[in-house]
Amino acid sequence: MTLEEIHGQENTMENADRVQSAGAALEELLIAAKKQDYLTVGVYESAKVMNVDPDSVAFCILATDEEYGCDIALQIHFTLIQAFCFDNDINVVRVNDIDRLADLVGADETGEPKDAHCILVTSPSANPWKDPALDKLSLFCEESRSVCDWVPTITLPER
Repeated sequence: MTLEEIHGQENTMENADRVQSAGAALEELLIAAKKQDYLTVGVYESAKVMNVDPDSVAFCILATDEEYGCDIALQIHFTLIQAFCFDNDINVVRVNDIDRLADLVGADETGEPKDAHCILVTSPSANPWKDPALDKLSLFCEESRSVCDWVPTITLPER
């Protein structure tokens, strides 16, 4: 085994720990933001918030599933949302477990699961919300960008 192979294994293990830690922080953030009523759930609802009050957006989560590759409209929305986030210095991540996200954000008034393809964590501009989980995720996104991973993927912890 060469030194490069050993170093590569160490980096893979460190990266897995980072992603797992980020997943726990994301879960904490979503639960705290939901309690504070700082979540916007849904692609169209998120687009409205970004259009009306972009300064209130603190974090963006895009969720994919098996059907994502076949949904051209959703891919276009994701591309536009990512571009908006990059232009406005909003951290954005992907999560591959849309069902778990839907469980975390809850159901709508009719009891149907919300469209969890896009979730925004918002914070009022007049009184910015501080949360340790948001700080952890911001650091995770910054570290990911330093290795050219512009939209990192996070894995939520198992239940």
